[in-house]
Amino acid sequence: MTVSIVVVSHSEKIADGAVELAAQMAPDVVILPAGGTDDGRIGTSLEKVLAALEKAGGQAGGGTSGQAGGDGAGATGTVVLTDLGSAVMTAESALEFLENPAGVLLADAPLVEGLVAAAVAAQGGADVHAVLKAAEGVRGPAREPERGGAGAEHEPVSSAPPDFTGDFELVNQAGMHARPAAKVAGGLASLDAEVTINGVDGASMTGLMTLGAGKGTVLHVEAWGADAERAVEYVGGLVEAGFGEP
Repeated sequence: MTVSIVVVSHSEKIADGAVELAAQMAPDVVILPAGGTDDGRIGTSLEKVLAALEKAGGQAGGGTSGQAGGDGAGATGTVVLTDLGSAVMTAESALEFLENPAGVLLADAPLVEGLVAAAVAAQGGADVHAVLKAAEGVRGPAREPERGGAGAEHEPVSSAPPDFTGDFELVNQAGMHARPAAKVAGGLASLDAEVTINGVDGASMTGLMTLGAGKGTVLHVEAWGADAERAVEYVGGLVEAGFGEP
């Protein structure tokens, strides 16, 4: 894997827990926590964030008990997720001390859902910009990709027929729970397509979980945009394989 992730939180427990959760979805991705102050209080630490960024970027060797999936050596980019505004300021300050901050991107995304989506995208081999897009893609309504043709930029995607569709029956015992939802949302968020699954945003982990789709449920997938066909095939492949579950 080439893209690493750093989690900056005011709470050491939140950072560690978020990393533990994301590591379940993306075991090969380097994910480093930087939570709390140096003396264990609620707050942020410039030193902790800087150390995590340096390790994630391969500027410092060795492992750490708080990381998932390796030591960060050879990483070609790092995505940073934060919990609150002052954590963003701490992360921005840390960038000023890095020798090469160009490969570090700050995500404007909800911490947990954005982290899971980013981790899944990185696990799939996405580059740093696609991982950032996956994290930020979990926010708000579905994105509207560019469409060709005169006046197309004024036409809402939802009013146009989908470019590709597919219907796939859930075969795994647990249906659309957190892990499958993360795999679907993380992969779709990195594609140039707007995708709905049974009417909800396919790039939203939370939206997919609200479907309450159990085994035997048919997922109707509609997709618009340059990667529409790829998006439908991606969802279909995951569903037909049972998301790698019984």
